[in-house]
Amino acid sequence: MKLSGKILLALLAIVLLGSASYRALFTFEPAVVEGGNPKIDKIRLQPGFKIEHIISPSDEGIGSWVSMTFDDKGRMICSDQYGGLYRLTIPAVGSASVKPKIEKLKFGKGVDTLGIGNAHGLLYAFNSLYVVVNARASKPGAQPASNAPRQFQQGYAPRGSGLYRVQDLDGDDQYDKITLMKEFKGEGEHGPHSIILSPDKKSLYLVNGNHTDVPEVDHYRLPKTWQEDNLFPLIKDPRGHANDRYAPGGYVLNFDPEGKRYELVSAGYRNAFDIAFNETGDLFAYDADMEWDFGLPWYRPTRICHVTSGSEYGWRTGNSKWSPTYPDNLPAVLNIGQGSPTSLLSLKDAKMPAKYKKSLLAFDWTFGMAHLIKLKPSGSTFLADREEFLSGIPLPLTDGVIGPDGNLYFMAGGRRLESDIYRVSYNGPEEASAKTLVAAPNPQNELRRKIEQYHNGPNKDALALAWPNLKNPDRFIRYAARIAVEHQPVAEWKDKALNEKDPITAVNALIALIRNSKADAKVPIYNALLAIDSKGFSESQTLDILRAYELAILRLGLPDAATGSKIIAKFDAKYPANSMHMDRALSRLLIPLEAPKVIERTLKLIETKDTASVAAYRKETATSSADLIMRNPQYGTDIAKMLEKIPPAQSIYLGIMLSAAKENWTDALRDQYFSWFKKGFAFQGGRSYVGFIDRGRKLALKNVPEALKEKYNKLSGADLLTANGNDLVLTNYPKGPGKQWKVEEALALFDEPLTGRSFENGKNWYNAVTCGRCHTMGNEGGNVGPELTNLGTRFSKKDMLEAIILPSKSVSDQYAASQFELKNGTSIVGRLTNQDQNAFYISQNPYDPDQVEKILKKNVRSVKYSNVSLMLPSLINSLNAEELKDLMAYLMAGGNPDNAVFKK
Repeated sequence: MKLSGKILLALLAIVLLGSASYRALFTFEPAVVEGGNPKIDKIRLQPGFKIEHIISPSDEGIGSWVSMTFDDKGRMICSDQYGGLYRLTIPAVGSASVKPKIEKLKFGKGVDTLGIGNAHGLLYAFNSLYVVVNARASKPGAQPASNAPRQFQQGYAPRGSGLYRVQDLDGDDQYDKITLMKEFKGEGEHGPHSIILSPDKKSLYLVNGNHTDVPEVDHYRLPKTWQEDNLFPLIKDPRGHANDRYAPGGYVLNFDPEGKRYELVSAGYRNAFDIAFNETGDLFAYDADMEWDFGLPWYRPTRICHVTSGSEYGWRTGNSKWSPTYPDNLPAVLNIGQGSPTSLLSLKDAKMPAKYKKSLLAFDWTFGMAHLIKLKPSGSTFLADREEFLSGIPLPLTDGVIGPDGNLYFMAGGRRLESDIYRVSYNGPEEASAKTLVAAPNPQNELRRKIEQYHNGPNKDALALAWPNLKNPDRFIRYAARIAVEHQPVAEWKDKALNEKDPITAVNALIALIRNSKADAKVPIYNALLAIDSKGFSESQTLDILRAYELAILRLGLPDAATGSKIIAKFDAKYPANSMHMDRALSRLLIPLEAPKVIERTLKLIETKDTASVAAYRKETATSSADLIMRNPQYGTDIAKMLEKIPPAQSIYLGIMLSAAKENWTDALRDQYFSWFKKGFAFQGGRSYVGFIDRGRKLALKNVPEALKEKYNKLSGADLLTANGNDLVLTNYPKGPGKQWKVEEALALFDEPLTGRSFENGKNWYNAVTCGRCHTMGNEGGNVGPELTNLGTRFSKKDMLEAIILPSKSVSDQYAASQFELKNGTSIVGRLTNQDQNAFYISQNPYDPDQVEKILKKNVRSVKYSNVSLMLPSLINSLNAEELKDLMAYLMAGGNPDNAVFKK
């Protein structure tokens, strides 16, 4: 009898761990059936849905696909991220085979055969194929610049970034005309993205990332008065990301089918990859985070944003991203968490039960999840809950669309990864309908839209409707009203704003006036702000007036001393407020005004234990950060490290804000302040964490007398840092240079027996590449992975190198992650460490394994093993050849310094 791999692993578990561990391991049945289709078995779906694998473009040698649309004949058109366009005729659901007919599209009749591809966005509409090209045009055989984005290092792009219209003019079912409608300056993963049809089918909408310049357009619904607008001391990303990118960030355009008129609809996104209309005709975007900012107070998770007319979502470079509390931008409908947004689509036209049709699907490339965003009206906007519609490990989702048959089609791939196309259809017990939902009336939503009609420019009727709604309780209506006011000539409402008696109306009117004024308006605007009685304001209303003062300082200049004293008297007693947002806002006002005792108060706050930010990173997003670690170990490692030592975000914010304080310092206060910076280096965050703390430290040093700078430079931790300040100096760390080690290359180093190796170096490299975090050697190390003391006596060098370089090639069930599908529509991924009669106990962070999530068994629908190792691939890539030999010697010796491999 031939034993399967899983049975052999189970027997090995009995030998190594005893029968108790074996019982714990196999109490539940894995959902993956051996011998099934691995491309389907790895995917988790909600009940009632069926999935079919249609094609693997990468297996066919036709690229890694990232975008799709259906034409008027029901055929799918797709684009390779770095190549051409393809057309697929896909058999209907229930056919004997789902294998499609594939043709690579050709263009031109001998006149223009240059072709087109590299499309992040595709849409068939108005008898045309609209193609959003994201590329830097180059000639065949040309060598790209050494600093060219990653996708242009190979091959070439026939056409550069822009919006193109492709047409079949002679009716032979082949495209023969390509027209550049709008050129875009920008490319890469933050370049031009997706295009969709408007609900009335009369115009088109397009979204671009923040590395794409805003082109000159015919109209700006968001008035073109944007600035950086942040009193928080500017620190650009220490590693250089987006350092030359400024307001307004990513943006949404609307235009007619012929491209005769363009208007800017909304801006302030980091890198929203896609947009979608729901059944009410409201537009949404799925915006990206900046993973290098993990652990820092300006980090913003991926989020679903309601793209209203003239909306601003506050992305700014470096640490200057706006707080969602600022009244001059809008808050997200839902904060999802870490990830890489790709597709966003509405299920309003899907052949699914009614409960799905009011929802959006948001695709996350990094962690392989399609989030079901269940929208519910909230005033003139929406709130949302999240479920997990489908997921896979790995499943790098790129695009999705509801086909003409009402089924969901989606693709995975991108960045030259293995690419696949799937179809999901509903065949459950509930009734499924292909009919689009009819939107229910919503008076507040209708009022907001009515006000937004005045975002088109000057209109004599605008102020009559907009002005009273500057104090509307609905934040989105207040915002729409202010934008409508800003579209009117300032002379028509300037005096009205300066003399407004209603305090809420006055705050919003003055924000509008500040955004449209110059320094000569400083005195009357400050006087008008001081005249507002804010004693009865709620916290959110107080934050609004504080923002108005901040904008006045930024756009008009600091007030004179007498006016500054009046402002301090108005707000000084409120600080500290023991509220995260209030303390941040008050510090931004009181520190630049040099309020008395503000330094002492702020230092006391930054030394206060920061439990709020720790809780925020663990709980205040739709997806738990810990749950993401094992869905993608390569990206999850940074999250794991941060959750092990979460930085005190509130303290960091106030500490960096304090770098703006120039006066009223004493030696004792400076000693306390600069010692705090050194403590900050003990925490772990994203890739730019250390660099940001260092840049804040250097800003603070600028306010130190020259004679004392060396003292405080050392006190604040300068000796801990590398020369560029972006990393901590790590002792006993490999010198490299490393390389992308392949098994064959590494194995060739060991053709001769290992002798005379360094035990000390081997141990250092073992810890440097984090083996000891998860594995035990002797009596030291973690328990996430197998014990390694006897590794060298049981496995060959080839086995060991394959396990290190390709850890997912063979994954023991004992050390695999498991995906627990819950009955509430979500799932949790982690390592099962224990279970009892009522619950599973799940460890999700290999760097903090004692943090355990308890899951009641009654809430679990199914459990599936992951075929992705918890261990990162290629951990040895930082080592040079001699360092790798020392590491292997240490592993083979089981950490025994007396082993023969260390004999000279």
